[in-house]
Amino acid sequence: MYRNYTCGELRLAHVGQEPVLAGWVQTVRNHGAMTFVDIRDRYGITQLVADENTPLAMKELVDKLGREYVIQVKGTVRERSSKNPKIPTGEIELDIKELTVLNKAAVPPFTIQDDSDGGDELRMKFRYLDLRREAVRKNLELRARMAHVVRNYLNNLQFIETETPVLIKSTPEGARDFVVPSRMNPNQFYALPQSPQIFKQLLMVAGFDRYYQIVKCFRDEDLRADRQPEFTQIDCEMSFVKQEDVLNTFEGLARHIFIEIKGIDPGDFPRMTFAYAMENYGCDKPDLRFGMIFKDLTNIVKGKDFKLFDDSECVVGICVPGCGEYTRKQLDALTELVKRPQVGAKGIVHAKVNDDGSVKSSVDKYYTQVELGKWRDIFGAKPGDLILILYGEKERTLPALSVLRLEMGRQCGLMDRDNFKPLWVVDFPLLEWNEESGRFHAMHHPFTSPKPEDILLLDSDPGKVRANAYDLVINGVEIGGGSVRIFDSELQAKMFKTLGFTKQEADNQFGFLMEAFKYGAPPHAGIAFGFDRLVSMFAGLDSIRDVIAFPKNNSGRDVMNDSPSEIAQIQLDELFLSLVTPKGKS
Repeated sequence: MYRNYTCGELRLAHVGQEPVLAGWVQTVRNHGAMTFVDIRDRYGITQLVADENTPLAMKELVDKLGREYVIQVKGTVRERSSKNPKIPTGEIELDIKELTVLNKAAVPPFTIQDDSDGGDELRMKFRYLDLRREAVRKNLELRARMAHVVRNYLNNLQFIETETPVLIKSTPEGARDFVVPSRMNPNQFYALPQSPQIFKQLLMVAGFDRYYQIVKCFRDEDLRADRQPEFTQIDCEMSFVKQEDVLNTFEGLARHIFIEIKGIDPGDFPRMTFAYAMENYGCDKPDLRFGMIFKDLTNIVKGKDFKLFDDSECVVGICVPGCGEYTRKQLDALTELVKRPQVGAKGIVHAKVNDDGSVKSSVDKYYTQVELGKWRDIFGAKPGDLILILYGEKERTLPALSVLRLEMGRQCGLMDRDNFKPLWVVDFPLLEWNEESGRFHAMHHPFTSPKPEDILLLDSDPGKVRANAYDLVINGVEIGGGSVRIFDSELQAKMFKTLGFTKQEADNQFGFLMEAFKYGAPPHAGIAFGFDRLVSMFAGLDSIRDVIAFPKNNSGRDVMNDSPSEIAQIQLDELFLSLVTPKGKS
């Protein structure tokens, strides 16, 4: 073997021993009579030393070492005179006796240490070097540990880990598919799975009862910090269960991960309806680490000749504790934020509570101090607090205020990464109207069951039907989601009809599932967690890219191996494909 100890293993107890280490050269520090070398592997760093007692040939070899050379070294462990408390091996060093260069290395394009001088694109191009950095490696080690914890928990509950196909049938619902041409079936295509949804339901029909899989999924959609074209889910399904059974089982899983990985128990997860979340937080994934719950002023501010309020469907605001001294510049910056096209608010009305309890507002001339005092009381505002109010159409104003609320949470330092506030959001709408297609689309997917008491509304008022669906939200991030499934063929046919499918279209896309349901489908439900998002949250990171070994960039490209890329004409011919020039390009 090339080594009998790792570079993070030696301690004072090993003084006098002669271990063999192997790894990469982190740094070489030549001090004339003495040369120090840091050797690194995934387990840590050990300091090597060559001094006046080192044979001349060996000393010359040490002095020629470069960064990232792969070496093997044998030496004597001795106590360091100048200890380094920042590393576990900092009390010892290895007096070099024998050294072999196993492989030379070119000078790396960036420093391989935590405070690297490499930018994102450069580090992605040389990702195999970036992965040598301790900070990045620890993210991948955390990911592996979390996967192990998940598997142990679910295995102990008799879940069966089952692989489902990667080449499947394309369906137009949901996000855009990645498609794969079939050489053996000309002009026909597979799709890469956006999720194993249909197959896990078929496993329930097959009697597997409890299924899970830590699985790769693929969606050809626009990217952002928490999206990649390929991502990983903890995908689960259960038979003979209702919604409450699923929530209890997977709340248990989430709490188990918190306890095992973070050493904390977040307690029971509160439940919040979709309608309540939208009315009070302006979004379906509220961050509960801080308050600033919305207060509706619509009914008390109208009729005072302030046209902006009088003409608005909705007037709603938040109280920001301790920010009453915000300057005009700071308030203008908040106004510019909410007026951005992607936010869509018309502006901000603000009010400050003075030390004596009186209220100073940007619309003082329209409202008396008594009326402004009612604002203060509705918000529960105290001296030194700032009230921020938005106005306009309800469907735009509530989401805009949600953006403002989160911004104030950031500015006030209320988003502690080590403070976790999970909750379940339930009772989502089953359907959403799509103006472009002129029909309803499934908000989750076509197999989501409506709440039993709302089934009759499918015929009379589909937009009011609530789904037996649920999301796990932690700190404003949707970590997972699922639903109780339709398992009755007649109800599923009604659902397809409501979604605008003809019988032929439904049979063409989902006929094999409907055929399976004829042979005794049990009541079943499931959930899927975004594993990348969960790991990045536990690592205290904003981007899932940092917890994926070989991620894509923001354009969906792998800059390391330069993909996607063109393929040879002979491959296109075998697949009966021809290249098409995109519109607008010559």
